[in-house]
Amino acid sequence: MSRERTLRDVSLRRPLIGVTTYHRDRAGRERFHVPAAYVDAVRAAGGLPVLLPPGDARPAELLDAVAGLVLCGGGDIDPLRFGATGHEAVYATCEERDAFELDLAAEALARRTPTLAICRGMQILNVALGGALHVHLPDVVGEAVAHRVSRERFTYHPVRLAGGSELAALLGGERVRVASWHHQAVERLGTGLEPVAWADDGTIEAVELAGRPELRAVQWHPELQYGEPDGRQRRLFEDLIARARS
Repeated sequence: MSRERTLRDVSLRRPLIGVTTYHRDRAGRERFHVPAAYVDAVRAAGGLPVLLPPGDARPAELLDAVAGLVLCGGGDIDPLRFGATGHEAVYATCEERDAFELDLAAEALARRTPTLAICRGMQILNVALGGALHVHLPDVVGEAVAHRVSRERFTYHPVRLAGGSELAALLGGERVRVASWHHQAVERLGTGLEPVAWADDGTIEAVELAGRPELRAVQWHPELQYGEPDGRQRRLFEDLIARARS
């Protein structure tokens, strides 16, 4: 087989992408699950998704099998993980999931695994690097910007991107409309992280790690906007797959 043929086959191969799931659902028959939009977006961008449920004692071994990682959204991180106290609005915390994803994120960073961290995933990244979160965002910034309207449905709001950031270059501009579904957000940045996007109330909406282009972390939900005609949110998944192929 020629070298040219080998390189072409590698470039066309659908890379295996690990997709984290929600916590263990103990209602009725126990199960793990994740919204289909994450899986659909990875597939549409050219990847082969494989679900990574929490509870594995050696999450590092899972990264041996995948070329990229999506850290998904979902329930809250236990505030004790970042030195905060509880709040009546905190929901669906899970020690099993927190421990698993924090270890997985740390290992992915160490290995430079191409990673797309979404909503809770960005919060996991921040906590893994020693940062902290606002436990209930409306208590801090009010409700002028609707970051979440309910646990059952998402909303939209504009976000400003830092000029010159990798994210602004990828999304093609310094203003973007995003699908939002969260009530927690970055308070204290983890080591090395830089904010590169903000809501109009000052909430940090995306972060970057200097010299680490394989990492994308956004507070919004690009998987819910994958099919939008302008294709801007789709680029986050296409970028992940391209880096996983390289």
